[in-house]
Amino acid sequence: MHAGKPISTSQLTPYQRKLFLFLGVATFFEGYDFLALTQILPNLRADMQLSMAWSGYLVAIINSGTVLAYFLIRRADRWGRRRVLTLTIAGYTLFTFATGFAPDVVSFALLQLFARVFLIAEWATSMVIAAEEFPAHRRGMVIGVIQGFSTLGAIFCAGVVPLLLKTSYGWRSVYFVGVIPLILLAFARRGLKETKRFEEMKDRKRHSLFRIWRTPYRKRVIALASVWFFAYIASQNAVAFWKEFAMGERGMTDSEVGIAISVAAVLAMPLVFLSGKLIDVIGRRRGALVVFAVSSVGVYGCYALHDPLWLTAALVLGIFGASGFLPILDAYTSELFPTELRADAFAWSNNLLGRIGYVVSPLIVGQIAQQVGAFGPVVSMTAIFPIIAAALVWFLLPETRLRELEETSAL
Repeated sequence: MHAGKPISTSQLTPYQRKLFLFLGVATFFEGYDFLALTQILPNLRADMQLSMAWSGYLVAIINSGTVLAYFLIRRADRWGRRRVLTLTIAGYTLFTFATGFAPDVVSFALLQLFARVFLIAEWATSMVIAAEEFPAHRRGMVIGVIQGFSTLGAIFCAGVVPLLLKTSYGWRSVYFVGVIPLILLAFARRGLKETKRFEEMKDRKRHSLFRIWRTPYRKRVIALASVWFFAYIASQNAVAFWKEFAMGERGMTDSEVGIAISVAAVLAMPLVFLSGKLIDVIGRRRGALVVFAVSSVGVYGCYALHDPLWLTAALVLGIFGASGFLPILDAYTSELFPTELRADAFAWSNNLLGRIGYVVSPLIVGQIAQQVGAFGPVVSMTAIFPIIAAALVWFLLPETRLRELEETSAL
């Protein structure tokens, strides 16, 4: 596996199979953490006597950690992928555990903000490692399956949270339980190697934060950041406020919501796993059209329908939409830049710029929902944004299917 040379199209090596599993398990917690906040929001608001608008404030504050993750992710181009991944796993474990002891809403928000910094840096670094260590003809499939583990984490979270909320520790137990597998993962990382492409990279000097903007790759950063921005607006809000909506506007109970989310996540998981394979077969651009179209239908249905059965069916598409686009954009963001800029480009396009939509939109949605007294009509309007994202992919990004990184990153 050498820079500038084609990677073998043979079967995965024993190390690649172990790496595949390790990265999948690491990504599992991105889904667990994402849905955990959604699941405990009503209980947390009741426990701390917060208004509806606080749902938006909390989601926005915590999500700002995804932007701050920029400073950690870009270090992977200097410190190495392995070192950053190890650090992020340890940091996320520490702050997740500490969240369970948060005495008030301010400390809860800050602890979760820092946990999100490490979590998203871990996720982004995992995607870079996956792109660099697996063959081109399986890159989409590998990234898709690894991202599918995030949905698996959401399924696990949906199943256990209703039970954990009934314990004496309430919402705090969600974070105590979530930290146990992370400790095991911290031990498992000892077999992790540095990627060959990073080892062969000669330029590891410290560079300015704005280095990439002085290169021809700045146009690709802008294009990808635009797609991430619009994709995140719909995907983030569709899942983040669904429990609030279902209980407050459709009269569903805590238990009914837990069942609906669990069923929807289980049914959505095969679709997420297949989205990576899809882009290896029909290409990144056509795959984006399919996934974003399904996402748009799902987001609208999640907040416009009334019957619980149809709501759950729409939620399947909504959860798929929240995760199904990630293998496409993960692949693109890893493929369109050279090794020495890959992590920095991911940090700029996803975390520093694209995540603005991820952070700001829940705050706006929460404020408008407070004014109109409902989440349904507000969130359903965000279904237009996946369509915008699909158009941007089609007109701004090249096709990279079956091409090596050295080829896809060339201008």
